[in-house]
Amino acid sequence: MISSRNVVEGVSRAPHRAMYKAMGLNDEDLAKHMIGVSHAGNEATPCNIHLPSLAKEAKRGVSDAGATPREFGTIAVSDGIAMGHEGMKSSLISREIIADSIELMVRAHQYDAVVGLAGCDKSLPGTMMAMARLNVPSVFVYGGTIMPGILDGRELTVVDVYEAVGAYNAGNLSLESLKNIEDTACPSAGSCGGMFTANTMASISEAIGLALPGSASPPAEDPRREKIVYESGVACVKLLNSGIRPSDILTFEAFENAITILNALGGSTNGILHLLALAGEANIKLDYGDFERIRKKTPHIADMKPGGNYVMNSLDKIGGIPLVMKSLLNHGLLHGDCLTATTGTISDNLKDMGSVSPQQKIIRMPNAPLHPQGTANILWGSLAPEGAVIKTAGVQMTNFTGKAKVFDREETAFESASKGDISEGDVVVIRYEGPKGGPGMREMLSTTAALVGQGLGKHVAMVTDGRFSGGTRGFMVGHVAPEAFVGGPISLVEDGDVISIDVSHNRIDLEVSNETLQNRRSLWQPPKPNYTHGALAKYASMAGSASRGAVTRPL
Repeated sequence: MISSRNVVEGVSRAPHRAMYKAMGLNDEDLAKHMIGVSHAGNEATPCNIHLPSLAKEAKRGVSDAGATPREFGTIAVSDGIAMGHEGMKSSLISREIIADSIELMVRAHQYDAVVGLAGCDKSLPGTMMAMARLNVPSVFVYGGTIMPGILDGRELTVVDVYEAVGAYNAGNLSLESLKNIEDTACPSAGSCGGMFTANTMASISEAIGLALPGSASPPAEDPRREKIVYESGVACVKLLNSGIRPSDILTFEAFENAITILNALGGSTNGILHLLALAGEANIKLDYGDFERIRKKTPHIADMKPGGNYVMNSLDKIGGIPLVMKSLLNHGLLHGDCLTATTGTISDNLKDMGSVSPQQKIIRMPNAPLHPQGTANILWGSLAPEGAVIKTAGVQMTNFTGKAKVFDREETAFESASKGDISEGDVVVIRYEGPKGGPGMREMLSTTAALVGQGLGKHVAMVTDGRFSGGTRGFMVGHVAPEAFVGGPISLVEDGDVISIDVSHNRIDLEVSNETLQNRRSLWQPPKPNYTHGALAKYASMAGSASRGAVTRPL
């Protein structure tokens, strides 16, 4: 049992108390519960740069509620800055390291509970995974979204910059215009502004019950953000005094609520990967079949970027995630009896929440949705026997059949796209970028945005055993499993092969005869690992399939 009393009580713990007193604590402080305040603050990313100052508010909340806070930091990778080069291989791996580092800090110092602050994409699931793994009273707090950039009356996000690069390469945008977009798109601290991965996971943190209601949508530099963080510190002490742990909150029904929110918002496909990983830490059996079952009965009701028109700040102005949840709850689409970080239930938390105003255009009613079914689709077939994912928000097509253009790493695909070598009707296949093969399942935003910027977003498809950014839009299939590195069917695709994708029937197939595939398999040789030592090699040796969250397990 983790307990700070193991560290500070008794004659034998005098040296331990001396160490704490060196940091300014006294006997009164040490007599209280000790709560870890974790944050992923650094100067690597605007998403997390402000977290150290927010952590001070969480500590104040813990102190005012009668416990002793102990602050510590963990890493965070900037997906936006790591994108499009070798650095992106470190992104998903950082999720595991964040979870591991929080676990180790709490176990080493026997903290009684945890408040966890996170901003950029992997720091959110990594923090929540640690909470589930440790099973000490925990409250998750999002660092908040960035404000949109405004240029010529249009709201911009970092994805607009990526797509502008594609437009410039295609000769459709001047260098001056590209520079104006670059200078305007990211005006402040906070995570990428659309319903990309960070905002998706923040929304999920509310729906699944680990975060306080209303904590996901306020911008990073909004004065309400400090109040939310303070109240999260207070709430953590209340959970501790009530004996409520993550295992009481992270039930199977809570995960169903999370999947519902993911689909209702048109959220990132990374949400699927991270929910599978979080379920594993919580000892909840969750698989692709559950995602499809919930998706098919969940309407897509939020008109959010990248598939739609609005950013998180716009959703915040009309009520944020509680407004979405209340609408879904009223239509019988959420489990209202799930326990949350408030010590109350979802229904308790939402009882005073108003209804969706007919004047706003961001949220539709569930009985008059943007799409009758959710947008985080799972595909199976001869190309992906274990499954693959595609986000259909903003995608008009349900079917695509084309000829494969095969690349064994992202850089060569991006170079080909930049040169204009991708044509209408192509299925761009990027392989050996899976959990083991990359390693780390690189996101492909640079390449997908280049294609969209060239006007090819509705005329080509992409298939990869890597991942896509939450900012990706278009007919893009990721998480193909088994991955190429372990000999999955994607390793056998050759240029010119016909690939068919049928979203309405959950199919993705390689239209090549079994005899031909058997011949190719007899000639296939597993490639050498890209890394043979260090963190990336460790991850590659222990990572499992994307269909199970691409998490590491002991050898």
